Amino acid sequence: MSDDLQWLLLRKYNSYMVKGLPEGPIFSKEPGNLLNLHSHKYSGLANAKTIDVSDANGKITITTRKTKASPYAVAPARSTSSIRSRSGSRRAFGIAAGTAKRGYRPDLRKAALARTAALLSAQKEPKAAPPKKLRGKKATKGFTA
Repeated sequence: MSDDLQWLLLRKYNSYMVKGLPEGPIFSKEPGNLLNLHSHKYSGLANAKTIDVSDANGKITITTRKTKASPYAVAPARSTSSIRSRSGSRRAFGIAAGTAKRGYRPDLRKAALARTAALLSAQKEPKAAPPKKLRGKKATKGFTA
């Protein structure tokens, strides 16, 4: 089945659609959708070639579908290829950019880098907030001159 025909069947009704406001954008929770937008370009279901950037136990995992794999594969685990970033953020960005740029899906390079950056920033621990300074009467209350 072609990608366009799959999109025509999936675009109006599927279980991954998230509708907020009636006039607002429609989002999608499907795997392989980098921007979580409900559109043919970013769809992980309707495209034969997808890039999925996900977080697994604090490590960034980039999963792609093998180019020679059949779209009707009985075992989808054998039709995908995963790359796990071990060294850190720079390597994760390089892998994401290289995977998209190598001719696999160059139109998704920017979205793959944005998803990788968002996952890496979510992994960082937030800085401790500095103590609040007392101002006005509260600051001078304990001080007598």
